[in-house]
Amino acid sequence: MKQTMIELFGNYAHEIVFLHVLSAFVWVGGMIAIRLAVHPNLQLIEDPKVRLGRTLAITGKFFNVVIPFILLLILTAVIMAVGLGFRAAAVDVDGNVISEVAMHIYNIVHVKEVIWMLMSMNFTWMYIKRRKAQKLFDAGDLAKAKDSVALIPKVLLPINIVLGIMALWLGITLRGF
Repeated sequence: MKQTMIELFGNYAHEIVFLHVLSAFVWVGGMIAIRLAVHPNLQLIEDPKVRLGRTLAITGKFFNVVIPFILLLILTAVIMAVGLGFRAAAVDVDGNVISEVAMHIYNIVHVKEVIWMLMSMNFTWMYIKRRKAQKLFDAGDLAKAKDSVALIPKVLLPINIVLGIMALWLGITLRGF
């Protein structure tokens, strides 16, 4: 499997990096657009039922659009990490550091992996909360539906935006090595 990923990245590095960056931009950029442009305008809708219904519809569509990009982001990250041989360049078979620069790069790759995984877990939580809210909304329980999604725009989405920007920054940092 490792050799397959190394060959895959060797043959399609440009395409894999492009898909990785595109996925990050769609996910992070989409979250920024939802939080800073769409959400404030939804708050201008006076009817609470219409406002919540539109919010659930927009977030549901957005979540379904970004799921394939999240999966693609994770897949391309694994292919790049293995294909570029970060560990092999940093540490020998006995675990001794070969190169301090390679070790620094290897550590940045791991930090990025942790960030994307935290974002994925947070996204999953948002997805579950929105889905629960949709069921409550469909059943006519607007108060509980609203409570179910209240954390998303106030806390969960901003956390993922900040983490996403950090991951993008680290990705650009890696391209400089």
